[in-house]
Amino acid sequence: MTLRGADASVVRSAIETGDPLPGTGGFAGAVDGSLVRDVLGREPLYVDGDEWDFDPTNLADPRPLPAGFARGGDGERHVWSLPDPPVADSEAGLPAVREAVCGRVDALAGRDDIAVAFSGGVDSAVVATGAPDAPLYVVGFPGAPDVESAVDAAAAMGRDLRVVELDHDDLLRAVPAVARATKRTNPMDVAIAVPLFLVGERAAADGFDALALGQGADELFGGYAKVVDPATDHRVDADTVRGAVRETVSTLPEQLPRDVLTLRAAGVEPLTPLLHDDVVGASLPLPSSLLVDGDERKVALRRGASERLPERVAAADKKAVQYGSYVSRELDRLARQNGFKRRMDDHVGRYIRSLL
Repeated sequence: MTLRGADASVVRSAIETGDPLPGTGGFAGAVDGSLVRDVLGREPLYVDGDEWDFDPTNLADPRPLPAGFARGGDGERHVWSLPDPPVADSEAGLPAVREAVCGRVDALAGRDDIAVAFSGGVDSAVVATGAPDAPLYVVGFPGAPDVESAVDAAAAMGRDLRVVELDHDDLLRAVPAVARATKRTNPMDVAIAVPLFLVGERAAADGFDALALGQGADELFGGYAKVVDPATDHRVDADTVRGAVRETVSTLPEQLPRDVLTLRAAGVEPLTPLLHDDVVGASLPLPSSLLVDGDERKVALRRGASERLPERVAAADKKAVQYGSYVSRELDRLARQNGFKRRMDDHVGRYIRSLL
């Protein structure tokens, strides 16, 4: 396979017109003798001299092709930039989000090879509505918030939930697999990827080829606490809600390859309908009032999903997966049990590297 995620004709047209959102879920590969990678880097692609591959483990010294770039005989050039559309009013913004989100999640319908990664939050719940017969999977240590939230939400939705309960042996097996697949050993990346690997592995063992996820919703729709009052939050440079949200969107090209490579290593193909161009295009013009309203975040997504979900599920808040699954906590515990104390610099990272 020389191109993933789109037909060559679609990518060729996007190059000619400069259209950064040509109606795909992301793409990367070779077209007409050039390498390309979509504007959000939803498909990984790595280069090493004259060699290239979708999988960095197949190259001696892999470097990611930057998102939105093409690479040919004349070197690398920036082809696509993320649009910066005028701010929409609330009356136009919300229906556009509803139509885009519902359209993309409903495209999952009819497939019998899909499972859904489910945490009980609005992101994974709205994705689950598009595959009404698919089983839902949640992963976590006993008592983990994600497991408790998922059990409650699945019951409210009348859905089959399969709980992947973790122990330390699971971490000891998954951490090296994730680190090798992604070529990353920093604790944050590993703690995020390990739950994905373990839930994907379980879904693959149960016979499913693809795993649908709610990835991208926090970045596109203002799900992070740091966007609520950005002028006083040191974690973002922007001083407006819309600026802070756009800042988080700009982190996707770095994050997404980690998740894609992890899930493929686990044996499933990731499906991320909330990262489709249609949804990205609908999210970018949203006014701040449809991103954050007081303490409520992801306002447009929640309101757009409210007709499909029980009220408490549409309104549910949740922790990031590394914390909600307790994977981050237990990685720290294992590190300390094995002599990597918190007083040491990067003690969890050192422990992770010791497992390789």
